[in-house]
Amino acid sequence: EITTRLVGSEMCIRDSIWQMSLPPLISMFLQYSYNLIDSAFIARLSENALAAVSLSFPITTLMNAASIWIGVGVNVLIAGYLGQKKQDEANTTVTHGLLLAFGIGALLNLLSLLIMKPYFRAFTNNEEIYQLSMAYMSVCSFMQIPNMVHITIQKMIQATGNMVAPMWFQIAGVLVNFVFDPLLIFGIGIFPTMGIRGAAVATVAGYSLSMILAFALLLGKKQKVRIKLKGFHFQKWLIGRILTLGLPSFIMNALSSFMVTFVNFFLVAYSDTAIAFFGAYFKVQQLIVMTVNGLIQGCLPIMRFNYGAGNRDRLHSAFRYGTALVFGMMILGTLTVNFFPAQLLEMFTASKAMRSFGISAMRIMAASYLFCGLSTMISTYFQATEKVGSSMAIQLCRQLLFFVPALWCLDKLFKLNGIWLAFPVAETATMLIALAIMALSLIHISEP
Repeated sequence: EITTRLVGSEMCIRDSIWQMSLPPLISMFLQYSYNLIDSAFIARLSENALAAVSLSFPITTLMNAASIWIGVGVNVLIAGYLGQKKQDEANTTVTHGLLLAFGIGALLNLLSLLIMKPYFRAFTNNEEIYQLSMAYMSVCSFMQIPNMVHITIQKMIQATGNMVAPMWFQIAGVLVNFVFDPLLIFGIGIFPTMGIRGAAVATVAGYSLSMILAFALLLGKKQKVRIKLKGFHFQKWLIGRILTLGLPSFIMNALSSFMVTFVNFFLVAYSDTAIAFFGAYFKVQQLIVMTVNGLIQGCLPIMRFNYGAGNRDRLHSAFRYGTALVFGMMILGTLTVNFFPAQLLEMFTASKAMRSFGISAMRIMAASYLFCGLSTMISTYFQATEKVGSSMAIQLCRQLLFFVPALWCLDKLFKLNGIWLAFPVAETATMLIALAIMALSLIHISEP
């Protein structure tokens, strides 16, 4: 039962976090490992193909951010209702979440098709990169409905304490991507040679399979939450709650999209190779950061459930232990990038020109991981305790309010190296702000 796993005294916080976090951590690791390998396959076509995927990355990231927005909003709301033993309200949230997922997914699919031409024209004058970008994104746009629906169902089921089943339908989609990527890109065996478009087809196929399996799981008789049809009526306030509670997660992921866009604007002044490098590096960063985010996903429903149940001691224990794990994983990620930057670049068939600045650039940017983990965990704590404003403020500082000015100033001072330095500078400043907000919050709680 969820009460045993999240609140019951027979299981300590440490064991609860590992049981809740390990499945999403593994699924995130596999998902972003695939993304990295996907780019490595595409890089074998040409450096221009890698640059095209790099330019497409902000659009696909924004689409993923919208999926996480609805999914996390539903997750937080359902976990809170279950903590309060309000089963009917939890089931009503399931139905509203699915309606949002389909509706917003269709809207974003259409919008991505409408904006991609002017978007890609704004970033490159290279006709080959433009055509490759269009070929890739014209197919990838159709990933949004299955992506949004399967992530929303994943978060619904995770809110009940079942972290294992969602991992498997996500892994199934990753495996489809992984198998069909080389087959469709390079035309192996009976499959046609589709180039960069083949990578997009494999991505859409993987998400579609995950959606089908997710629906089958949600409709199973053993689920603790179900779709409510009998007596259902649309509730605008509930939609607002889902959107509000998931907003910090959307901002965190959407700002990543805007951040990459800002960086690409600056890199355009240097070379297409710089854009291709940053796209390759960001796949490595996403693998590290989003794997850690899988751990944080496991901490969020535990903190939220105990907050809803009024168990402050377990809420703060979950935060402290989760933070220690996050910090340790970020240290490991920083060391990996610092010790093996050349080997990581080799995965992307890096040219001599890319390696000439890429090795030092990766080491500079990797220094930001240590600060990123702590500020993200503090932001998640505020999200779990319904302090949405504080959570959003931290994310805005991380990837916009501090990052953009640092990017502009350091680019002027240190040219290309200044762009890489902006990452650790912005993350350090954000961590200090997050610690200050957290300290003020704890002082307020302790006051009589």
